Amino acid sequence: MKRPDTIKIAHLTSAHPYTDIRIFHKQCVSLSKQGYAVYLVATNCASQVLNGVNVVGVQRKGKGRFSRMFNTTRDVYRKALELDADIYHFHDPELLPFGLKLARRGKIVIYDAHEDLPKQIMDKHWIPKFLRGFISNIFRLYEGYVAKRIAGVVSVNQPICDRFSKHNSHVVQIANYPLMDELVTMGRATTIPGQVCYVGGLSPTRGIREMVNAMEATDARLVLAGNFVPPGFEEELRKLKGWVRVDFRGYIDRNEIIHILASSELGLVTLHPTRSYVEALPIKLFEYMSAGIPVIASDFPLWREIIEDAKCGICVNPMDPSAIAKGIQLILSDKEVAREMGENGQKAFREKYNWSIEEQKLFTFYTKLLN
Repeated sequence: MKRPDTIKIAHLTSAHPYTDIRIFHKQCVSLSKQGYAVYLVATNCASQVLNGVNVVGVQRKGKGRFSRMFNTTRDVYRKALELDADIYHFHDPELLPFGLKLARRGKIVIYDAHEDLPKQIMDKHWIPKFLRGFISNIFRLYEGYVAKRIAGVVSVNQPICDRFSKHNSHVVQIANYPLMDELVTMGRATTIPGQVCYVGGLSPTRGIREMVNAMEATDARLVLAGNFVPPGFEEELRKLKGWVRVDFRGYIDRNEIIHILASSELGLVTLHPTRSYVEALPIKLFEYMSAGIPVIASDFPLWREIIEDAKCGICVNPMDPSAIAKGIQLILSDKEVAREMGENGQKAFREKYNWSIEEQKLFTFYTKLLN
């Protein structure tokens, strides 16, 4: 096997920002520290060397989802060919045809399935309902077709890995757990009494409407940050009575996210029971644990198992604002129990749910494919 510094690795994304936590800060930076020559082809960014990673910028042409899927993907592929890497690791379903092309050129190709897209398609608001089942099945078949013809597949949870294992013998779960070193920053902020938080995608299926409605029956204040999808959803929420207890911050950077987590008394992750969320491992859950704050989460079997095992929070019906409100009041009313939950969650994070453990799986997987 060649030395790591003689092996060129190219990560490819046409849909994620080049600073994506999983792609750049976790996988690319970890591989660079391991000694590999790491490149990241991404859109709408300047070519630069950042944290040991060679970022290769591709300018996105046109606007909208379809322009990106049919035009930008080709430009990402062309840049990928120019690099002539040993391993290509791509992160977007829209790059599947180009991953297949790279494999046919004799390259080691890895597909990183961040989400169970066939299940997600069934909940996509912009796809007509009568077409969702058909498109979902077609995509599932195509993913399997490509998976059989590339070197390996990486995914974030076991159900997705099990699906791909039917098509490829080299499949590994690499969970999207938080970085250990962010703990150094967390804890510096002063906790603000009564502050609860949610930072992330602000869409109906993320349970945002129920969170805002729940605030009406609490003494708490909800710090809410992220982008609304669809745009009109924000105006709808602002008309709710609970909005007076919301501190909306808009889209914020990573440092601001860390500050909010460190200054909050608990974190909410009450996503709706959609096909994809029920089996997901939401990064927010583990970020709350890493920050040492209690969690109120959707009462899904997998999430309940994690939270009850760690004794780090409570599970509630995410569709019931009154249940969410009762959970908030219960935790905020007992400082000692809240402190224990926070400490328990942080302990579980240090021992089981952090990126330092997952990166070792990534290194082992790469070594296996290179041998």
